Parts: sequence; C-alpha cells; structure tokens
Amino acid sequence: MKRLADLIDTITSGIGRAVSWLSLLMVLIAAGNALLRYSGRFVGHDLSSNAALEAQWYLFSAMFLLASAWTLSRDRHVRVDVLYGRLSTRARAGVDLAGTLLFLLPFCCFAVWVSFPGVAESWRLREGSVDPGGLPRYPVKSLFLLGLYLLIAQGVAQAIRHGITLRGGEADV
Repeated sequence: MKRLADLIDTITSGIGRAVSWLSLLMVLIAAGNALLRYSGRFVGHDLSSNAALEAQWYLFSAMFLLASAWTLSRDRHVRVDVLYGRLSTRARAGVDLAGTLLFLLPFCCFAVWVSFPGVAESWRLREGSVDPGGLPRYPVKSLFLLGLYLLIAQGVAQAIRHGITLRGGEADV
C-alpha cells in the first residue's frame, strides 16, 4: 500500500511542479495584454483581447485546481487548529485520517457527482465564451473534475500514510 501512496505522490508532485510554471505564463499574458491595451490608445484601436483575459483566468484555474493535490501532499494546506500542533505524531495521524475519510473524500466524491453532468453537457455543446473573441469553456470546466480526481487520489495516499502511522510504522508523512 505504501508503494501506491508513493506512486500517487509522484504523480501529484509532477503535475504540481509542471502547473506551477503556469504562473509565469499567466504573468506574461497579463503584461502583454496590458501593454497592448495601453499602446492601443496611440493607434486609436483596442489591441487587447478577450481571449487573453480569459486565458489568464483559465491558467489561474488550472494552477489552483491541478496543484491542490500537490499542496495536500506537502501538508501546505490551511490548517486552523490550535491544538493540532501539540498532539503526538500518532494523534495527528488520527485527526488527519478522520478528516480525510469524513470530510475530504466524501466532499470530493459529492462534488464529482454533482459536477459531472454539467461538464458533460458543456462538452456536448462545445460551450464557448459569452464574450466576443473568447475561448471555449468546456476544457476549463474539465479541469474542475480533474482537480477533484487528483484530490481523491491524494486523499487515498494520505489515508494510507496516516493508517501506517497509526499502526506504528514509518509513513513519511
């Protein structure tokens, strides 16, 4: 089971590292679009584009959704618990396992169940932007499901590691 958790960690880490580079692309697109918008004043035409604006939020969406599992694997998610830091390693593993099994995995599964029909419909319609010159919407909507599937996989990996810790083994949590 530890090998499965390691494989999931490797996949989410690779995706997270790759997706982190999207921030550079997002900044370059934003800067380019801003330069085009302001230089357009000198030629009397709007040179910026809705596609560039939408590309920025598509990239932000991809970063947020696809790197969430990597954030979870590195224990960099938000934790609001004053007592958690004072607990023993095994007690923290118990809290984390309970949180994963009672909250993370059920929420992600529910979100997939509720979202899948809308994403499928978006693909069926080949949904596009409502803005002129905008981008197709159906690929970015798929990122939501992909992000949830990655979170589910990482949640399984975390549950495996916390279970190993609770049994008294080394889980590299």
